[in-house]
Amino acid sequence: MLLEYNRGGVLPQMKIIYRDKVWELKGNMTVRDAIKKVGLHPEAVLAMRDGELITDDVTAGPDDTIKLIAVVSGG
Repeated sequence: MLLEYNRGGVLPQMKIIYRDKVWELKGNMTVRDAIKKVGLHPEAVLAMRDGELITDDVTAGPDDTIKLIAVVSGG
């Protein structure tokens, strides 16, 4: 994971958390794009920010921490 620096220090990065893994991504992007970027399928996870469920079309930014939860289904 590469961190970028500015004159004041490390630039903030969006964090994606899934199970025991943490990814840091730069820039603004939709939650769907962030999920794809870390190699997961958007249909297989639910996203939460600040303890609230969010949809995958929400734009996340550098200061956001997105927690992903596996979707479980069965019959």
